[in-house]
Amino acid sequence: MPASHVADTSALGPGADIEVVNADERLYNHDLAPVPRTRRTWTGYSIFAMWMSDVHSVGGYTFAASLFLLGLSGWQVLLAMTIGILIVYVLMNWVGKPSLVHGIPFPVMARVSMGVMGANLAALIRGVVGIVWYGVQTYFASKAVATLLLLFVPSAIALRDTSFLRLDMLGWISFLFMWLLQLIIFQRGMEIIRKFIDFCGPAVYVVMFFLMGWILYRAGLGSLDLTLSGKVLPGDQQLHAMVNATLLVVSYFAALLLNFGDFSRFAKSERQMKIGNFLGLPFNFLAFAIITVIVTAGSEKVFGAMIMDPVEIVSRIENKVAVAIGSITFIIATMGINIVANFVSPAYDIANLFPKHVDFKKGGLIASILAVVVCPWIFVDSPKAITIFVSVFGAVLAPMYGVMMADYYLVKRQQVNAAELYTMQPGARFYYDGGWNKVGLAALVISGVISVGWELSTQLLKLLPANNLGWLIGAAAGALLYVVLMRIARRK
Repeated sequence: MPASHVADTSALGPGADIEVVNADERLYNHDLAPVPRTRRTWTGYSIFAMWMSDVHSVGGYTFAASLFLLGLSGWQVLLAMTIGILIVYVLMNWVGKPSLVHGIPFPVMARVSMGVMGANLAALIRGVVGIVWYGVQTYFASKAVATLLLLFVPSAIALRDTSFLRLDMLGWISFLFMWLLQLIIFQRGMEIIRKFIDFCGPAVYVVMFFLMGWILYRAGLGSLDLTLSGKVLPGDQQLHAMVNATLLVVSYFAALLLNFGDFSRFAKSERQMKIGNFLGLPFNFLAFAIITVIVTAGSEKVFGAMIMDPVEIVSRIENKVAVAIGSITFIIATMGINIVANFVSPAYDIANLFPKHVDFKKGGLIASILAVVVCPWIFVDSPKAITIFVSVFGAVLAPMYGVMMADYYLVKRQQVNAAELYTMQPGARFYYDGGWNKVGLAALVISGVISVGWELSTQLLKLLPANNLGWLIGAAAGALLYVVLMRIARRK
């Protein structure tokens, strides 16, 4: 079904309704369409809460604590973290703006640089990463469910005598419980997801403040220490460690640098988006990191060993109610990060592949089923498999960010007619070469090879010293190659 000609929408401001007439059924459904003004309900607080859901997780806790083990003083770590999170703040605003202006999710935005059909490749790559990590996070949360079951129903230990596909029956019951609970919430749509996220982040803060107070009460104010490492590095190595810490912060948020557009499209205004990003990234990340390091440092004095897992700290409190509340809260936190990082994006990506037959809810259902099929409990048992997976796919996601941002800000100059993103008509701006922008794909492949090669050399082959430059190199290579190749091809 060909798309009819519509007025240029590139000059419309954020929040303006964009009319798409007679869109091609291979490119359009109501979830991929530009979000109308009436559905743009995300305030600065909603975006702030979204970032809390991402940071306030067991993984976020462990990551923040690990930065204080790099052999740097407390103030040096905080300085490196501040620089890193400010870089992330700027990058998030860049990637969030086009989706905010046009009300479109990532796979539709990818059509601008990859072509209306080429965007399916970008969606497929991002979707695979999201589905795998959705399963992994669900499995991690299910372990907390199993802990609660054993706490209140000790006889459930007998379920561990039987296993299927390398997971015992207690694990299966816990995993399927978490899988179903998440699916019920996620299938209610983005507005319910927003309300759930609004609750998740603050809930974890309550538990973290309780933990910090309990630790300080047991360990005394003398446990207030922002240096977790046993000794500080020599002066000539400190600068290198600070740079590494800065780049680690950027790398930690790498996946969200592609996912954020799926959420910013619902923001009420660019100002609200930036307020939410500032509160949720620099302000929230640093505050959470300080609480984390205080709790971690105090745990050594209270338990005799440094514990970097907040769930384990909670489980050692001699009060069943406190253990239950703490465990449930971190389960909720894991569900929150699963929404932000791993569920919404694959749902849109799968819908983009088959828009005529699959909407957001069906895409989410398919992603959830595939997350079980990958058997994440087997996947996490192989550190080498995780390393290869993260290295390869992360190295491809970075060039994708570079290509898309260079195209939107440097090549297209922010001038995009969103209605043309839904037409397959030859000669249309985003039809390119039969629906594929060969220049964009070439830039993505070449920069991907560079990025993957760097990651394999530093992390697996050990040919180069590890310095966490992989994401930055991949994004910069993608952006540079795209601009150069587009000019060589004389494409405006």
